[in-house]
Amino acid sequence: MKPSLFALGIATALMASVAAYAQPSSVKPMTFPVTQGKTYKFEKVAEGVYYATGGFGSNNVVIVNDNDVMLVDTGTTPGNTRRFVEDVKMLTNKPIKYVVNTHFHFDHTDGNQVFGPDVQIIGQEYLAKAINPGILNREPYQTSTGAVLQTQMDDLKKQVADEKDAAKKAALNKQLAGAQQMQAELKELKPTPPNKTYKDKLVIQSGSREIDLLWLGHGHTEGDTVVYLPKEKIVATGDLMESRLAYMGDAIFDEWIDTLDRLKKLDFNVVLPGHGIPFGDKKLIDAYQDYLQDVIVKGNELKRSGTSVEDAAKTIDLTSHAKDFPQITGKGADLRGMRRLYAWLTERGGG
Repeated sequence: MKPSLFALGIATALMASVAAYAQPSSVKPMTFPVTQGKTYKFEKVAEGVYYATGGFGSNNVVIVNDNDVMLVDTGTTPGNTRRFVEDVKMLTNKPIKYVVNTHFHFDHTDGNQVFGPDVQIIGQEYLAKAINPGILNREPYQTSTGAVLQTQMDDLKKQVADEKDAAKKAALNKQLAGAQQMQAELKELKPTPPNKTYKDKLVIQSGSREIDLLWLGHGHTEGDTVVYLPKEKIVATGDLMESRLAYMGDAIFDEWIDTLDRLKKLDFNVVLPGHGIPFGDKKLIDAYQDYLQDVIVKGNELKRSGTSVEDAAKTIDLTSHAKDFPQITGKGADLRGMRRLYAWLTERGGG
């Protein structure tokens, strides 16, 4: 976990393909039938339930019900979401009635504006507060529209100029074109909050399908939604639980561990995460809880010793978790996550 995880997220989004999400993982891949659209790949996890990868930003979920469709998360730009919706038409001609935002981060919500008033955009109560015009001036939205994206583009231009291999140069040019497209599409962004919210639980009965929207507690953010299909035993977790390490810039660290305990109590066989790949082994959730606990303990030790947050981000040793999260290739952590940890420790009277 060396560079910023959000920077990595943007870098992978530029790939605009399923390969963009092939982050190192200890998870054994699950195999499902595949439908390939122009932009998105759809893995059929169960009847009417698809895991969508390949666009800018989050991995999404499509739930085709008897008479309508629910989308879980919308991606990083309005243009990306239009492409997503167009590809969904390969699966069904039923109308999109519901869009669920698992949390407020830009790579899951920046397509909300493309949907009309006939579509229910649903999120936990916190989202209505978090998604507003002012959010463009704070992290992680500054990251999506500002320095990181421009840095990625500048770096890609340099790589293109230096690369001698024709095939590699072509691949880099493709990434650069994707970055330029993302930059252009972000100019039309209008933060759009949910038009329907819930507090703890919302049950949607769409024809024969039951869909439970659950707030299990604070974690990745203050308002994470878990989408649970009890009959199919499938849970879509957004970034509350990925198959890899998640961004921690808005984390509530101790409660995240407790919230994952409540997640594990649900009866499911498949987790569809906001990033990474589907998985079914709850031991990965155990491993992430252990990782979070280690982050808290070691971060607190560094803060108490007077180590600056910048130095802590360079020196914290989480390498013992590399067997479960191969993103960890040496000492260090995301600086924004470490800043949040130091702030959280201060809030709790620690360090």
